[in-house]
Order: sequence, then C-alpha cells, then structure tokens
Amino acid sequence: METEVRRTPRQLLAAIVGVVFLLVGVLGFIPGVTTHYDQLTWAGHHSGALLLGVFAVSILHNIVHLVFGVAGLAMARTPSGAKAFLVGGGVIYLVLWIYGLVIDHGSAANFVPVNTADNWLHLGLGVGMVALGLIPLGATRSPVADSR
Repeated sequence: METEVRRTPRQLLAAIVGVVFLLVGVLGFIPGVTTHYDQLTWAGHHSGALLLGVFAVSILHNIVHLVFGVAGLAMARTPSGAKAFLVGGGVIYLVLWIYGLVIDHGSAANFVPVNTADNWLHLGLGVGMVALGLIPLGATRSPVADSR
C-alpha cells in the first residue's frame, strides 16, 4: 500500500525557493557561470568574482546560499516550517538589503560581499519570501471532503 504525501502550496513554494538557493550556491563555484572566478576569495570586498557577471560572490556568500537551500528543503517538510522559512528568510534578506545600503561596498564591513545588484536582489527576495509566507494560498481540504 502506497502512502501519499500531501504538501501544501506553501511547502511546495518553500521547497522551490530552497532548490533555487542550492542551485545559486553551486553555480557560484562554477567558472564561466561565475566570471572572474580566479578572483573568488573566502570573504570580503576584495572578491572580484561575479555570479552571472552581475552579483558579487565569495566562498562565504556561496556557502550562505547553500545553507539557505538546505534549510529551505528541510523546513518545507512541514507547513509551519515552510512558513517560518519563507517569513524568517525573507526578513533576513530584508536585513541584508538594509546592510548593503548602509555599508561602504569598498570597506571591510562588506565581508559577504554585496554590490548594488545584490542589494536589489535582496530586496526582491525579502519582499517575495515574506509575501509567500504570509499570503493565503488557497483553501485547505476539509475532513468531510476526505471522508467521501
């Protein structure tokens, strides 16, 4: 007898976001996809590597993406975990957006590193993830409908 696992739309979205983070983390380590790969450093504003030729990356930055991806997949296993990942992760990305706005990108404070493109991406990720975590995503099935 097969057991069917039902996932909520929010769980599916959290898993998709997690997979995207994993993909971005891996792509950050691939020369060609990451331009100036020879300038990839552990951390800091001296890393000249650019994911897709646009987004500043470092080894630490790529690892953060991988950790977010693993967290997203793990937390997507339950409805409450999926919501926590999307809302909590979104808030973290909004904080990163503010951080990227207030620091000098050429200073040691830019340890992740981030650039202007990252800042806009972090804003979009933050708003998008929080929205996916909070908006109603359809009615849940009632026990009456399941008993038919």
